[in-house]
Amino acid sequence: MNNKTNIPKDTESKNEVLVRVQGLSKKFCKDFKTSLWYGVKDLANGMLGRGYETGLRPKEFWAVKDVSFELRRGECLGLIGHNGAGKSTLLKLLNGLIYPDGGQIDITGRVGALIELGAGFNPILSGRENIYNNGAVLGFSRQEIDDRLEDIIAFAELEEFIDMPVQHYSSGMKVRLGFAVAAQMEPDVLIIDEVLAVGDLGFVLKCFKRIDTILPKTAIVFVSHSMPMVSRICNEVILLEDGKVRFQGTEVAKGIDLYYTRFSNNETNVVFNDGTIELESVFIEGERNENSEIASVNWNSDLKINFKFKLKRKVKSFPFFKVIIFDKEQRPVGVLTENDENFDFTLDNDIIRFSVFHQNLQLSKGVYSINILVSEGKIRAPLLRQNDIAKFQIIHELDIWPPFLLSAKFISR
Repeated sequence: MNNKTNIPKDTESKNEVLVRVQGLSKKFCKDFKTSLWYGVKDLANGMLGRGYETGLRPKEFWAVKDVSFELRRGECLGLIGHNGAGKSTLLKLLNGLIYPDGGQIDITGRVGALIELGAGFNPILSGRENIYNNGAVLGFSRQEIDDRLEDIIAFAELEEFIDMPVQHYSSGMKVRLGFAVAAQMEPDVLIIDEVLAVGDLGFVLKCFKRIDTILPKTAIVFVSHSMPMVSRICNEVILLEDGKVRFQGTEVAKGIDLYYTRFSNNETNVVFNDGTIELESVFIEGERNENSEIASVNWNSDLKINFKFKLKRKVKSFPFFKVIIFDKEQRPVGVLTENDENFDFTLDNDIIRFSVFHQNLQLSKGVYSINILVSEGKIRAPLLRQNDIAKFQIIHELDIWPPFLLSAKFISR
């Protein structure tokens, strides 16, 4: 079994390879007792010089399988993928918290890591004492930490609380302290895992400004579910799926688009149905690739959704249909105006067909889902509420946080 090797720092060359990963693999067992038994067997085999079993045994699975990449000074690698894809496992392998079952990791210089909220902090020690502990772990002398101490405290905005035990810190305070230590110490390799999602927007923007400052001198491995963040700082991306590399390259936008298409699971969720009406089909017009049924719609183009419903029993008045748009984090971002009571539906053998049309759609890049609400009468008595009936993807070159990218013109004055 090959494990992590730290190579002494010897050069400040811009093109210096700081992280080299070759054929990295890690497997886990789904059953705790079986895992203990395998551990005993592996330990015995190691003591007897027989080596470890490299293949999968019953109840085992690959959390990371055959991952390879190089990262140079001045580069930022984005690791993206859905929950369970293997991102956190890969980061723990890079940071030496767990050992690989195959492959090799070579890291040059000092490594700073923010892989879990509060990781590396002693909860009973104060923030100040934890700064000295973390700095020592990174390999800095007490004098070097002293020189950076005030900058770290100021960056973390914890002047009033720096001598309070960390166990009493909020999650946002822990993030600020952890990032301040890692960034102000300027390690050769900085590993960041999702923790910036906990901080407030002002601190996140300050973190990005700091990353811009230190990036020419370091190499960064950045994990996030926020694609605007990935697009903002990464010049290379790896998309993991079930522990394997699905996409790897410098075309960050292409990797993000592939990440978004993983939301194309069309399982429906009926929240309420009184038996009056039933959704038969829904189809969003747009381009589709062979690997996904999700529709791609260009920004500022038209959105057209075709519906087919079946009436299960007679209604006193014709229903009202309301289309609600949610983003990938299931936050409502818009609703399309419903039909009026005089709309002439196509009705054939209790089958209702109609299309909903919206011009110049200006949602920002990403994946959105459609919910439908069917009601009747002046009080809009609900007949059917069904979530996640279809998804579509907005195509644009920019990744931004807000849900809308509104067209605008600039006029000189």
